[in-house]
Formats: sequence, structure tokens, C-alpha cells
Amino acid sequence: MVIRPRRLRRICWVLAPVVAIFFAVLGALLRGPIGGAPTSGVFQGGDQVAMVVLGLLAAGAILLFTRPRVVADTRHIEVRNVLGTHDVPWAVVRRIVFERGNPWVSLELEDDDLLAVMAVQAADKEHAVAAVRSLRALHAAARDAVTQDAAARDAAAQDANAREATSARPADSPAD
Repeated sequence: MVIRPRRLRRICWVLAPVVAIFFAVLGALLRGPIGGAPTSGVFQGGDQVAMVVLGLLAAGAILLFTRPRVVADTRHIEVRNVLGTHDVPWAVVRRIVFERGNPWVSLELEDDDLLAVMAVQAADKEHAVAAVRSLRALHAAARDAVTQDAAARDAAAQDANAREATSARPADSPAD
């Protein structure tokens, strides 16, 4: 399952080109002396190029907000936020927190840390609620799988102990 924010991505994909174009136009229009005072500045070709580069850098920074993504299955959840990625096994996740007023979902980990999941944002409303329900279902399935694996290992260990106990008893022991 892959989850991405919807509203934020749309806003960023519209805003980034607007910012880049604004800085490019601004750089093209600003040339020559600025202001009438003797200490006023003069825009030259290098300044115009710098304005365009600043616009591209600003647009790139805006597009960083399109990075958040969650990839989850029954084994782990990979959370990619604006500046980092975390791959967390479900066994480490205590619960999925999405409380009223929070801008996005958080994972409460077993060591009491909170990991922000910026891909599931409250601004996405029903999409966010459906994503949280899906993540909680995967988390529950992973917990059940871990519990079943532990029960199977315990049963296997008990069988092995029972076999060892019967093989350790001598077969020809005299009856008292």
C-alpha cells in the first residue's frame, strides 16, 4: 500500500512554477539603476541570473513538500517525510495516532518516540481517514502474525522439550 498526501501535492505543484516564473520575470525586469539616490543600487546581468537561480531554489524547496510517502505491508512501514526516510517494522509500532487538531498522523513507537507520518494529512479529510483505517488494519494484521508466530514457536519448543524428556528416560529401566 502506498499513501501520499493529495492536497499538499497539488498546491506545491502549482506554487513551485509560479514562484520560479515570478523570480524569472522579476530578474528580467530589474536592470539598471534602482532608485534615484546617489547610493542606490544597480542591477546587472549577474544580479538577474541570481534572481532566476533564487527562484529555482525556492521552487525546489517547495517541491520538497511533495516527498512525503508511506509504503506499508504486513511486515513493516516505510515513512518518507520531507527530509528523511524511516523503515520501521510493525513490531516496534505501539499504535497509530491521529487525534483531532493534529496536522498529520504519528506512529507511537514502543520506546515512546513519536514518528510523524506527513503523508497522511488532516487536510486530506476522507482520504486521510481511509489511510489511517488501512494502516491500522495492517498494524493489527502484523500484530496477529507476530502473536501466531510466537505461539507456533512456543508449541514447537514444547514438542521439542517433550521429545527430549522421553528420549532421556532409559527404555530398559527396572521396575520397582
